[in-house]
Amino acid sequence: MVDDLAKIKLLLLDVDGVMTDGRIIYDNDGGETKAFDVKDGHGLKLVQRAGIKVGIITGRQSAVVARRAAELGIELVYQGAKDKSLPFNDILEKLALTPEEVAYVGDDIVDLPVMRKVGFSATVADAVDDVKPYADMVSERSGGRGGVREICEFLLKESGRWSAVTRHYFED
Repeated sequence: MVDDLAKIKLLLLDVDGVMTDGRIIYDNDGGETKAFDVKDGHGLKLVQRAGIKVGIITGRQSAVVARRAAELGIELVYQGAKDKSLPFNDILEKLALTPEEVAYVGDDIVDLPVMRKVGFSATVADAVDDVKPYADMVSERSGGRGGVREICEFLLKESGRWSAVTRHYFED
């Protein structure tokens, strides 16, 4: 487990299997549908309010992902990334960050090259078994079903940022 999550300045996520349950649904007109959990979205907003940037690196290209990212105010969106290390390195350079200042959530072996480099790596409960040993945290909830929210809350609580971003919800 990472000793100091307070140093995390950026949370990067895969999409299919992490922000969604991994299913891709096509309609008869060729449109694509994905389901996102609103609790996961609120978790990402809480992370942003804590001063942590959020970004997406996904292997697929999808208008649905671009729309969801825009709704959540996520500006770092890399789609069609077959080698996720390339956008990861680009992001580090662009934001002048070290790998230790980044958290990454992935669920499949294509995520391992980035997961192995970052300061905090996490995965969801239904991730590919080969990924779990490389994660600092494995959520109890699945991808697209609250796993991201659980990871966001863990990151905020363990870094000492939870109270500051949630206080107004609990106070009269």
